[in-house]
Amino acid sequence: MDRRTITVLIALAALLVMGSQCMYSVHQTQKAIVLQLGEPVGGVVAPGLHFKLPFVQNVVYFDSRILDYDARSAEALTSDKKAIVLDNYARWRITDPLTFYRTVRTIPGAQARLDDTVYSQLRVFVGRNTLTEVVSSKRAEIMGAVTARTSELLREYGMEIIDVRIKRTDLPTENQRAIFGRMRAERERQAKQYRSEGQEESTKIRSTADRERTVLMAEATRKSEILRGEGDADAARIFSEALSQSPEFYDFQRSLDAYRKVFRDNTRVILTPSDPFLKQFQGR
Repeated sequence: MDRRTITVLIALAALLVMGSQCMYSVHQTQKAIVLQLGEPVGGVVAPGLHFKLPFVQNVVYFDSRILDYDARSAEALTSDKKAIVLDNYARWRITDPLTFYRTVRTIPGAQARLDDTVYSQLRVFVGRNTLTEVVSSKRAEIMGAVTARTSELLREYGMEIIDVRIKRTDLPTENQRAIFGRMRAERERQAKQYRSEGQEESTKIRSTADRERTVLMAEATRKSEILRGEGDADAARIFSEALSQSPEFYDFQRSLDAYRKVFRDNTRVILTPSDPFLKQFQGR
């Protein structure tokens, strides 16, 4: 290969290198700015094919799409003095790459600014509401207010906040233990109350049953005494009527009853033949 061919090849290679250094393209999902010796020159570069000075200028690209930032969990205090742990995220985008580069420069720098701003505004608006409002009734309203205020504060950094959301709310560990202790104490108090009420009701039922038993027993005893008295009266009347009809038979029956009681179990009785007790054995 002669010297002329080598020179041509070197020239072509130099042209290719110069062309690659002079031309650059911006994707449709991006925006760019051109830096000359570290300082931005010109405005924001739109998607397409563009030219720049070789070796002196370089291009910095920025994503023009909506970006997500998942913030770290942090504590906040509600208006009713309840500490909660907020796990939130934000959706944002770069609206002015030139301002963005001059203020925060990179995505990590922007995320640090997002973390500070979003968290501070969450603390402000959460601190104006109670725990119940933050968790349920005013959650959407609080998120809307935080989004609007954060977007306003970050506009000077070339950023726009699309949405801020709380993914979940938790209680700090020490609060969880305290609440668990209060819940357990409350359940124990309710259990004692239920036991006390049950014992009170049991005592009432037992007392009522004992009272009713006493009344029933007294009524039964009264009726039995009345019936026994009526029976004794009937027996006395029957005996009286029988006696009036045959006094001799009644006297004989009573004597037999007396003999049965005296002359049993080998009982020994010493009597004279003329004893009145033996009148039934005496001849008439």
